[in-house]
Amino acid sequence: MNDLVSIIMPSYNTAKYIKESIDSVINQTYSNWELIIVDDCSKDETENLVKQYKDERIKFIKKEKNSGAADSRNKALLLAKGKWIAFLDSDDIWATDKLEKQIIFMEENNYAFSYTNYTRIDQNSVPLNIVCTGPKVVPFSKMKRYCYPGCLTVMYNVEVVGLIQIINIKKNNDYAMWLKVARKATCYLLNQELAQYRVRDKSISHDKLLKKLRSHYELFRVSENKSVLFAIVCACRNVFYGILKKWVYEKHIEG
Repeated sequence: MNDLVSIIMPSYNTAKYIKESIDSVINQTYSNWELIIVDDCSKDETENLVKQYKDERIKFIKKEKNSGAADSRNKALLLAKGKWIAFLDSDDIWATDKLEKQIIFMEENNYAFSYTNYTRIDQNSVPLNIVCTGPKVVPFSKMKRYCYPGCLTVMYNVEVVGLIQIINIKKNNDYAMWLKVARKATCYLLNQELAQYRVRDKSISHDKLLKKLRSHYELFRVSENKSVLFAIVCACRNVFYGILKKWVYEKHIEG
């Protein structure tokens, strides 16, 4: 319970939200972490806000060219020094005991890859009263069906998984990462709500069906290097399981 956690945070024009995200890391009950923020040429006050923090555990890297979240995560992973790798986007929030509970869960069960439940909030941090969960066990075969883990909840053991780098695709780059990790380790669910995912008006989550199909096709065709036919089949399967996930694994709760 004293190993370093490297937290990967890509940022781009999130000055409105990034302070909440960083504060949720600083307030963790588990204190041995490094937060690696890679900024994708933000045009707002993101850089100035981050540089107000004097915590030596926070590392800020500003890219010279805008190149997307996948490239930002790749750069952060190259710099990471921790045994544990965790992910938090610059507009999402963790519960204060997220790292502590997840590390205990993984160490006690000898897991190398895990995720947790999360809830949704709106642009003003107001709860939307939706809990998102997933299967208790996600082997590679199930991960191919759909991206069950929420990026803000994932943690893996780099000593087991190794260095992960992905092709720079615009969307589903977190899914591309989990597919690579799942080849090395089965993913397990910690069935607790330990993070808050922010739903924004222009979120990728609001893509229409055709755009979703295209992005899932690109994932399997480009990132996974599959044939055209196989990529089409996988994209259609992903969309089907995505609809199924909403029915089975998203629950409305009373406010």
